[in-house]
Amino acid sequence: MSVDGAARALGLGVGMSLSDARAIAPHLDAVEHDPAAFERRLVAITDWCRRFTPLAALDAPDGVMLDISGVTHLFGGESALMRDIEQRLARQGVSAITAIAGTPEAAFALARFGKMRIAPADEKALLRVLGPLPVAALRLEPSTIAALGRAGLKQIGDIHLRPRAPIAARFGTKVFATLDAMLGDTHSAISPRFEAPAYIVERRFAEGIGARAHVEATIAALAQELCAMLERHGEGARRLCVTLFRVDGAVRHIQAGASRPLRDVKALTRLFHERLEAAGKTRDEDPLDMGYGFDVIRLAATAVDPLDPVQTMLAQKGKAQGDLVLSDAERDARLGDLLDRLGARLGTRRILRLQEQNTHWPEHAVVALPAAEFQPHASAAPCPAAASEAPERPLRLFESPEPVEAIASVPDGPPLRFRWRKLMHEVAAVEGPERISPEWWRQEARALTRDYFRIEDREGQRFWLFREGLYASETARPRWYVHGVFA
Repeated sequence: MSVDGAARALGLGVGMSLSDARAIAPHLDAVEHDPAAFERRLVAITDWCRRFTPLAALDAPDGVMLDISGVTHLFGGESALMRDIEQRLARQGVSAITAIAGTPEAAFALARFGKMRIAPADEKALLRVLGPLPVAALRLEPSTIAALGRAGLKQIGDIHLRPRAPIAARFGTKVFATLDAMLGDTHSAISPRFEAPAYIVERRFAEGIGARAHVEATIAALAQELCAMLERHGEGARRLCVTLFRVDGAVRHIQAGASRPLRDVKALTRLFHERLEAAGKTRDEDPLDMGYGFDVIRLAATAVDPLDPVQTMLAQKGKAQGDLVLSDAERDARLGDLLDRLGARLGTRRILRLQEQNTHWPEHAVVALPAAEFQPHASAAPCPAAASEAPERPLRLFESPEPVEAIASVPDGPPLRFRWRKLMHEVAAVEGPERISPEWWRQEARALTRDYFRIEDREGQRFWLFREGLYASETARPRWYVHGVFA
């Protein structure tokens, strides 16, 4: 069982049976443990703790581990940071005990078993603090802890003073591996719930701001700082996240993606404006759910790509028609802005672009990818001839070839007539064949050669048919398919 502060004041403790606890406090309010709800709450607290550092990790079963390297000065020092965390959690109804140490293992031990809250940096002084703690502070298996106790090793100092070889042989190497990590002799790290962003900027407010206009103005100011950082490093943001920490502990994340590396302040600000507009149209309430306001707003670039400076050209007027002439870079930028705005409103996974693939098969020549994943310089499918000599392709290509019944004068010749979708078509003109061999390096061994024909029937309809399999050498009965239709 677990107890809160009021129960502890009555003399109740962890491990006491419910009947014994009711004997001491007859009006005790006992609540059934809900592991799933407890885990959700712990995850929410971990997410909230990211207001102090981006590196916040779950420390099951009942803790949160923060990497506060280099950030304590922002909160007035280590003691002030601990007080701030405990007081803020207390206002949310959460009782917390904090400790700071140079290693995750030492911080775990002090928070749960120690009296000192901030571990000394000197190893000898640290050992004097950790030595009197029970071996349970090493976070070993319960059976190992019990076995160490039966052997008279009840404190961490008892283990440290003994020769290592006999203890490791009897109780396993994890005992000293954990002890070495606790003392800093070996390196250990935490596993944060979210990867640390490449670039991060934030604003903190003495009181929560509760107006959407103020939130957007803050995002615009943060975008200016972020773009300056990106420019210094020659990079642009592909994915961004605005994290809003509410005064009462709730955390809101707003994600946005770009179709190209981006470091334009107006474009970044517009992305999040569109995201908020889209969220407002799908909800009846405030899309930000401001509550008592946000006291920390953070903008992070979670994914970046290199972005070289681009030489821009002045727009010119066409001499004949007076049309505005744009450079290729400006046209790409305008297209990128459109894709980003649509992606912010509709979702980046819904905005697709066709990407050419390096394959011979027509049905796999292009693939629809989210615009944010589009690679404009990816290698295209190889062309069998020069562009001026490339075979004509149908305007409409079927996703999968459809089988037809065809009659040919000779097995390896063009069709004379064919039946497709229950209609008979008489062939009036034929062009071909265009032979496409199977890709032996990636296709199945059963793949057969295709001979494509451009066919026009007596009614003027044009089709793209192919015969699958070379007669006699690959198959005795070649099959016919229609793969597309021309305009």
